[in-house]
Amino acid sequence: MTTRISNVRVFDGEQLLPDRKDVTFDATGILAIVPAGSTTAGREPTTDIDGAGATLLPGLIDAHIHLHGRDTLQQLANFGVTTGLDMATWPGGKLASLRDIAGREGLTDLRSPGLPAIGPGGIHAHFVPDEGVVTSPDQAARFVDARIAEGADYIKIVAEAPGDGGPDRPTLTALVDAAHTHAKKVIAHAATPGAFAMALDAGADILTHIPLGPPLDADTVQRMADSNAVAVPTLALMEGIASAHGNAQAFAGSLRSVTAQQQEGVIVLAGTDANAEPGAPAQVRHGTSLHHELALLVDAAFTPIEALRAATSRTADVFDLPDRGRIRPGLRADLLLVDGDPTVSVTATRNIRAVYIAGVPVQRSATE
Repeated sequence: MTTRISNVRVFDGEQLLPDRKDVTFDATGILAIVPAGSTTAGREPTTDIDGAGATLLPGLIDAHIHLHGRDTLQQLANFGVTTGLDMATWPGGKLASLRDIAGREGLTDLRSPGLPAIGPGGIHAHFVPDEGVVTSPDQAARFVDARIAEGADYIKIVAEAPGDGGPDRPTLTALVDAAHTHAKKVIAHAATPGAFAMALDAGADILTHIPLGPPLDADTVQRMADSNAVAVPTLALMEGIASAHGNAQAFAGSLRSVTAQQQEGVIVLAGTDANAEPGAPAQVRHGTSLHHELALLVDAAFTPIEALRAATSRTADVFDLPDRGRIRPGLRADLLLVDGDPTVSVTATRNIRAVYIAGVPVQRSATE
């Protein structure tokens, strides 16, 4: 079955295309993007959707989630998040079962590192299995090899400030080097200034979270820019933590850090740390939180288009997902149709009319 959305505004992942378009797609991908009114129905039955007053976007990508089960994939799909980048799931059997269903039959697609590498102390040592504890450089290659054997799409490490229980600097560096040997990117959990320094020293590709409190110093932001390190600040989570502690000023510092990263040329991606774990530092709902994350990026001085790129094309580029994150012929038909124009007011992404995953319409269930 072919679907055509007619007379619709199109944000293609980079920019708002001029004039209205007709966009045709099916389960094989995006077939055509042409000026509105210039298409006719193809040989197969075509579902025609009037896109007047609406905007078509690439399906959103959340650059930091945690998986719970099939319900996670359904909840993400409900809100137009068509790809979820998991940042730690175990055991391997659970992850494998979710990989088998992800990206098909209206469920969100996923990528994952599997088990993260942690140190012997700190909060993560209370719940991550012992297999994730890496205490010396000579253990690093074995850890990474095990994750690769399980099908890891990238490697997750937990960086902590010296003395806070994470792997030491030589061990973090060995983990990064081992991952790069396999051509895998490394995502570092880094939630404090000291952890940022450790992750940058080790050569991590992507730093997730942003410290609460005083903004990152200019030298740290410059180091990120100079080393092409990518930021996933998870503002939705950090705001939740600050709110739980009654410390709005601490979160204001986080926003200023992200503003500085953006102004210095650091690539910033939209990720939420969405989770359903009772022991998490803040509860962040899957799907709906990414729309809030976009609004928080605008609060951090992003334009709406810059925020949208952070949840589409930029994330696809950084995580090596060339088949999605943009609306172009031949790419995967992961699409989000919303009323209004989110390139003017980013909150319009919440006005969801339809979601498609691999060209298949999502049967959206109750969303709250």
